[in-house]
Amino acid sequence: MIENTEKQIETVLDKVRPFLQREGGDVEYIGFKDGIVYVKMVGACEGCAYVDQDISAGVEIILMEEVPGVIKCDASGVYPQDVMNQYLARKEEALKNKESKD
Repeated sequence: MIENTEKQIETVLDKVRPFLQREGGDVEYIGFKDGIVYVKMVGACEGCAYVDQDISAGVEIILMEEVPGVIKCDASGVYPQDVMNQYLARKEEALKNKESKD
């Protein structure tokens, strides 16, 4: 169930990503736990004064409308340890796959 939810979350983030990229930013999916989608804003969005507004008025609303079970989107940079561990494991796996292709 969580794997399906994560795919839905990634699909929604892919929909909003072009709007953020147009301004030089982007959003990176960190993880999902207890109804909360954890993301990291990168590029021009990182440290932007409007990041909280972009998350709550844009990304969060779309996620809550399109993905059952999502109640919040958190870009605070504070992540539960298990969510961070899963994120790091995914990054490590992606790096290994990239290296094996090269």
